Amino acid sequence: MAEAPAIRIEGLTKRYGSGSTAVDALKGVDMTVYPGEVVGLIGPSGSGKTTLLKCLGAVIEPTTGKFTLGGDVIYDNGWKTGDLRALRRDRIGFVFQAPYLIPFLDATDNVALLPMLAGVGNAEARATALEMLTALDVQHRAAARIAELSGGEQQRVAIARALVNRPPIVLADEPTAPLDSERALTVVKILNRLAQAFRTAIIVVTHDEKIIPTFKRIYHIRDGKTYEEAGEGRPL
Repeated sequence: MAEAPAIRIEGLTKRYGSGSTAVDALKGVDMTVYPGEVVGLIGPSGSGKTTLLKCLGAVIEPTTGKFTLGGDVIYDNGWKTGDLRALRRDRIGFVFQAPYLIPFLDATDNVALLPMLAGVGNAEARATALEMLTALDVQHRAAARIAELSGGEQQRVAIARALVNRPPIVLADEPTAPLDSERALTVVKILNRLAQAFRTAIIVVTHDEKIIPTFKRIYHIRDGKTYEEAGEGRPL
């Protein structure tokens, strides 16, 4: 691919503890994801998937290695950015197994909150949020409180929130786990469509056998190391 990577990970390690009780959760992860790609990350429990996502999301600090985001070095044997909170807010989107939406806000305000925290005015943030909800075909629920939404609608709102600041990368941790087959494939179709539209790289951690065949590229993680393989890339 001629386009520069959205994220490149080189030799990333994470050690918990020290001495004889140390545990190496990541032992040299290499990974490259390009703008517009949706890549699967799969592996057994305890293989390092969650630790890797936390490192990439600047939630925990790696031990050694390097990763770049949109051409900027974010970590190189130490953080290279002074404001990790702004990094997470502006350049990394998160989608989780549970939507983690704020129950006393409506769908629009749940999505608008992130740009408002970045300094965008209320009216502009809500307008942008409504655009995202429209892109996800859930604009008719814009004024609904979270308890009034179905599980699939809640997950769409969570995806809108992850993408509202147009981050170069979105980290999705088991985003289809609570959904049935039809809704799970719908969510993956949405992720692929929006990845292309916004040139966002999306890494999906999953055990969901319903969606694994949809990935064109898959990274397996075993014993703290990654191994790339071509996926089936079945049409959605």
